[in-house]
Amino acid sequence: MKSKPAIEPARVAPDFFSPHVVRARRFYLNLNPPPERPLALVCGGVEVCAADYAIHRRTFPFHSIEYVVRGRGAVTLKGRLHALEPGSVFAYGPGIAHDIAGDPAEPMIKYFVDFAGRRAGALLRSCSLAGGRVSRVFPLHELQPVFDELIRCGLQGTRYSILAGEKLLECLGLKIAATRAPAPGHETLAFSTYQQSRQHIQQRFRQLKTLQQIAAECRLNPSYLCRLFRRYDHQTPYQYLLRLKMNLAAERLQQAGVLVKQVAEESGFGDPFHFSRAFKSVFGIAPDAFRHLR
Repeated sequence: MKSKPAIEPARVAPDFFSPHVVRARRFYLNLNPPPERPLALVCGGVEVCAADYAIHRRTFPFHSIEYVVRGRGAVTLKGRLHALEPGSVFAYGPGIAHDIAGDPAEPMIKYFVDFAGRRAGALLRSCSLAGGRVSRVFPLHELQPVFDELIRCGLQGTRYSILAGEKLLECLGLKIAATRAPAPGHETLAFSTYQQSRQHIQQRFRQLKTLQQIAAECRLNPSYLCRLFRRYDHQTPYQYLLRLKMNLAAERLQQAGVLVKQVAEESGFGDPFHFSRAFKSVFGIAPDAFRHLR
């Protein structure tokens, strides 16, 4: 079960925050950042929204990314209404009108980060959030550790913690790009099929050996299954299976007295040479070389 974010009673905040917040954990840095900075953290945090949570703005002085981890609501960006649910991530900034409202029956908990700088727009474009867009991430809580660490850096407020926070902001953009899921109603069935297939591989990777076996157990055509993984995972289902197997093999190889031949058999490879080639294709070094890294 996912742990609840650490939060505390809301503090006095700049007036661009909604007053309809039950509890919050926020950090504030330079609210007038130098324009020459590539990226500058301004503020961020996590908020437990009240039942009547609402924000109505015609513009906003900074670029912002918000991420819902619990509850439901809606956001209107540039006149277009989008539903919000756990896993929703959206952005807005200067010149982008936006209205955010929570569902009174399921108040939201959401993270946010506000930032500025010459590269702010490029960061949002890199994760397809530029211009006021909404997306989802999968798994739903994939971004939460990045936001939690970003908040810790912001609260420390030292020179190096702020620099680390700005690097985490870049990392956040990469994580969003890597975990984006289709919006509801767009490719929903295809993405759901991909999710189910990926979960099946996770649960059965010790027994699975070939693409054909994966496809048969998932009741899919192998070519279609490959297209789904390339679209949403940027790898084939067999490459994903192989990485799961090799990660487990690497753990076994770290144990004293375990032979490569033994690990190969446990991993479903009857030929140790074939196993060694597969291991090297994933990690870049042979199993024997890996054992000497201890």
